[in-house]
Amino acid sequence: MVHTFIIQPETYNAFESEAEQIDKCKEWGLLSDKASRSKAFFYKGSGKNLSCSIIGYVDNMTAVIEFENNQKHCIHPSYLKEMQASNYSQRIAAAVEESVDSVEADGVELEIVQEAAQLTEEAMIEEPKVEEAPKVKAKKEKAQKVQLPEEKIKMVATVKEFTTVPNNFSDNDDEVVIYEAVSIVEPETELGTAWSSHSNTLKKLELAIGDTITFEGKIVAKKLTKHPVPYKINNPGKIQKEES
Repeated sequence: MVHTFIIQPETYNAFESEAEQIDKCKEWGLLSDKASRSKAFFYKGSGKNLSCSIIGYVDNMTAVIEFENNQKHCIHPSYLKEMQASNYSQRIAAAVEESVDSVEADGVELEIVQEAAQLTEEAMIEEPKVEEAPKVKAKKEKAQKVQLPEEKIKMVATVKEFTTVPNNFSDNDDEVVIYEAVSIVEPETELGTAWSSHSNTLKKLELAIGDTITFEGKIVAKKLTKHPVPYKINNPGKIQKEES
């Protein structure tokens, strides 16, 4: 059976081992810190209850799951976490029923409310989205667009700011790091500003504003919500902090 709600990932980072999957699931709160093995997960959106496996991620805010029919789907980890609650389906049904009670429940209006509830679920799956620059600005910047490499590369960056951005699926905002003087080492390419998630790996380094680091990672064109920062650094590794 083909699922029609699927948001197919164009590209994603597949887990290379169960240990990598477990670590990522712990980071997302899908497994406890003491977990030594993965568990069965279920997708309960669009009125369904489907067994699925977490096979990778697009970025720290987008997990990739795979169903038994081998279809792959993008979902926010916090939304998937909510679906693991035993009463999730009842909560969704109660929300729809409450919406129905607020209008005259004739056939047409009931259908509209139910359709709206489904659209809300599907919208939640796609959140959070990155703000796009206005079309006019995009045309002005097109001539300066940098061709970003797809593979991991060595980069240098200086910590400019620590901040947070809203997470619609959690009570807590997402912590991020904004960098300046970001450049690719080889071939030497200046990028300006970029951002990354303030992961546990970065927190262990106890970085401060003004610290310069070298690292390996992927860089993609992805604007930070509510900030004029055009590039995102994914999964920085082999990080070295330069001595001041």
